[in-house]
Amino acid sequence: MKILLVEDDARTASFIKKGLWQAGFLVEHASDGETALQMALIESYDAAVIDIMLPKLDGLSIIDRLRAEAVMLPVIVLSAKSSVDDRIRGLQAGGDDYLTKPFAFSELLARIHALIRRANATPEPSILKHADLSMNILTRKVFRAGREIDLQPKEFALLEYLLRNAGRVVSKTMIMEHVWDYNFDPNTNIVEVSICRLREKIDRAFDQSLIHTIRRVGYVLEEKHQPV
Repeated sequence: MKILLVEDDARTASFIKKGLWQAGFLVEHASDGETALQMALIESYDAAVIDIMLPKLDGLSIIDRLRAEAVMLPVIVLSAKSSVDDRIRGLQAGGDDYLTKPFAFSELLARIHALIRRANATPEPSILKHADLSMNILTRKVFRAGREIDLQPKEFALLEYLLRNAGRVVSKTMIMEHVWDYNFDPNTNIVEVSICRLREKIDRAFDQSLIHTIRRVGYVLEEKHQPV
C-alpha cells in the first residue's frame, strides 16, 4: 500500500516515513503544497497524510482542489491546531480524519489502517491464509503449520504481497513497485535475494514449498499437489 506524505518539517517527515516503512507501506513525500497536489492528481495512493501549514499551497487548499477534481483520496489532516473550530475546518475541507501534533505514531498508523479499510468497498481482511500459511495483518504475526515465523519488515511486506496474489504469477517489476519504491536500479538483485531469504524461513523446514519461481516470468505462492 502506498501513502502520500505531505510535510515540510524534515524531522517530522523522517519520523513518519521511517515508521510507515517499517509497517510495510511505500511512502512518497512532498515538502510543499504545489508538488503534493501534482503528485496526488497524477499518481494513485491508498491514503494521504497532509500537514496544514505548508509552503506554496496550504494543506486545506490541497484537499479542496483534490475534491474539486473528484479525487476521493482518503486524507488524514495533520495540524498543531487543536481547537474544535480548526478540526471542523479540516473536515469541512474534505479531510477524512484530523490528528493534532504532537501525536503517537501508533495512533497515526491505526488511523491510516482504519481509513483505508473504510475507503475499500469491502473490509480488508485482518488474516491472510494459503494452505497451512497464515498472516495476521494487525498483530503482524506469521504462522506455518502452527509454527510462528519471525520476519523482517520487508520480508513481511513481500510475503503479504505474495499472499494477496496467491495462485497468480507476479513479476519482479510488480514486486518492486508494490514492496519497494521506484528508486532501485531495475538490474538489482534485491528481489531475488529477498525471495531467497523468505524461502529459508517459509519453506525450508517444511515438506512442501509454497514459493515457486516461474522462469523468466516471476514468482508465485501456491500449494502444488503431487500427482496421485
